[in-house]
Amino acid sequence: MKQTYQLELAEARVMLEAAKEKSQEIGVLETIAVVDQGGHLIALERMDGARITGPDIAIAKAFTAAGHKRSTHLFNTPPNGPALPNNEAYGIQLMFPGKFAVFVGGFPVVVDGEVIGGIGISGGNGEQDTAVGTAALAALAQHLETSGHSVITSADIKK
Repeated sequence: MKQTYQLELAEARVMLEAAKEKSQEIGVLETIAVVDQGGHLIALERMDGARITGPDIAIAKAFTAAGHKRSTHLFNTPPNGPALPNNEAYGIQLMFPGKFAVFVGGFPVVVDGEVIGGIGISGGNGEQDTAVGTAALAALAQHLETSGHSVITSADIKK
């Protein structure tokens, strides 16, 4: 039997707060979604003034990152991004209409080498969404540091 960890609201809130803080620091209005390992929403926050499309996009990014265990931008990173034309997963987003995102802003939450959820960021450009997402992961790493857990905090995550 395997022991697993579960992402809960307390950890999601740590990530949300760090994401909002980074968003304010860089001057962008974001929507942040955190999902569990099954892609089910734990927490969502749309900053005042953020785009009304943000919640659906952020949830899709978080769902994709958790479910496919990779940062969403890796799907379209040349030359081997699997969702690029003529590559193995070209058109994969059509399998999950409205739920699968193959662009920047979704990151799996990886604790002790296991994907336990995902975070999706929507509202900025790719660089801004990445900065906000990685700040959220870094905050989770700091939060879990005293309990001896490790969290991947880089932008390019593929498990």
